[in-house]
Amino acid sequence: MRRFIEGENRQQVTLMPECLDDYIGEDNPVRVVDAFVEELDLYASGFEGVEPAATGRPSYHPSVLLKLYIYGYLNRIQSSRRLEREAQRNVELMWLTGRLAPDFKTIADFRRDNGQGIRNVCRRFIVLCRELKLFTSAVVAIDGSKFKAVNSRDRNFTPGKIDGRQKQIEQSIQRYLDALETADRTQPAEVEAKTERLQDKIKKLREQMKQLDDIREELKQDSDGQRSLTDPNARSMNSQATGSGLVGYNVQAAVDTKHHLIVAHEVTNVGNDRAQLSKMAKAAREAMGKSKLHALADRGYFNGTELKACEDVGITAFVPKPMTSGAKAAGRFDKSDFIYIAKDDEYQCPAGARAIYRFSTLERNGLNAHVYWTSACPTCAIKDQCTTGEYRRIRRWEHEEVLERVQQRLDKKPEAMTLRRRTVEHVFGTLKHWMGSTHFLTKTLAHVGTEMSLHVLAYNIKRVIAILGMSKTMKAVRLVGA
Repeated sequence: MRRFIEGENRQQVTLMPECLDDYIGEDNPVRVVDAFVEELDLYASGFEGVEPAATGRPSYHPSVLLKLYIYGYLNRIQSSRRLEREAQRNVELMWLTGRLAPDFKTIADFRRDNGQGIRNVCRRFIVLCRELKLFTSAVVAIDGSKFKAVNSRDRNFTPGKIDGRQKQIEQSIQRYLDALETADRTQPAEVEAKTERLQDKIKKLREQMKQLDDIREELKQDSDGQRSLTDPNARSMNSQATGSGLVGYNVQAAVDTKHHLIVAHEVTNVGNDRAQLSKMAKAAREAMGKSKLHALADRGYFNGTELKACEDVGITAFVPKPMTSGAKAAGRFDKSDFIYIAKDDEYQCPAGARAIYRFSTLERNGLNAHVYWTSACPTCAIKDQCTTGEYRRIRRWEHEEVLERVQQRLDKKPEAMTLRRRTVEHVFGTLKHWMGSTHFLTKTLAHVGTEMSLHVLAYNIKRVIAILGMSKTMKAVRLVGA
């Protein structure tokens, strides 16, 4: 092998072993992980096993396993079995854990048993970001994204799915019964073996029918009409792309628009975002330590009650209204074509007539609405463009002015939705890229929330290193325990 760079002889014995620290560069992110965890008060954070037991086999200190997990999520190694292997061969992990190599069961149990502590550590890092003055803009983008659960679609049941499967089973049973009848007539020599095989298939299909009937009865006790057999908290959800639904969780995140740091997150099993705006905005404001906050969200968050809840606590929301008018779709005037005159509490219709207040009513969604119409409707020349009924009734929520102010803010700041999209959607894309084409590794809402906190913590650590650089980040994390 002349004229090539040659490696060392594998059989060469060194008299003085090299220091493990020499293999880890000063700019290696693993040093940040080590410094950050060393400065944490793990007992106050809620971790178990901080104080060793007086008897029995000694256990690993929680700091060792926490470092192992943070490193794993920083480097796209989330599986406890893979972390076990990496601890035995990865020089960075040898340096980080002091050459300790816990077995996969110990690693997995740590994540399962210390969910609250891990979530507190994630929040503590966000507090550190606040202390570093990284949240100066007081503007967050809020969005939700669907993440797959361990549960497959075949092990998630709804009344509609059960009807469809039972129909398929009935067709299969009928096909086998027809095959039995044909075998009796045309294949007398082989009929016994084939009949036994077909009857066995029919028996199994009828057992499946009974199982589906049992699940149907169980569904009547579930408020959301769903049941997942592998992960009981996972739910079937639709995504934006047609036919791309999945069984999983809806992860909510509030992202700072200046540095793209995740300031608040939550894992839910509700398939839509309509009731999430005020909760996420309040959590983001508290995490950033701000008295005022601007929250940007997409149409899926448009909900009058949520928008009013934000305004009541000083949060300025920017949420576009969904374009779901049935009248507009049919080519008729919709509510936006009627002008509200506040001083008279009346609407002016496209024909110029005044629709006056008639009565108030409680809507099906529990909101109080005022109803308006004009007596000129029956003789109106453009009635066909307005309504198919005798009168065009206009409903106005008692706090409709809140929605009008939201629309006015959007009209003055049309770039708000572009800012939202380039802020939060990039973050979800990054997290899903790190996870790969896979699902959460844990089951149930609480444990999935813990797993998501590790993803968020790893993401925020990488962002802070990119923003401040290694030397400033190392100085900053040593402030955690101060």
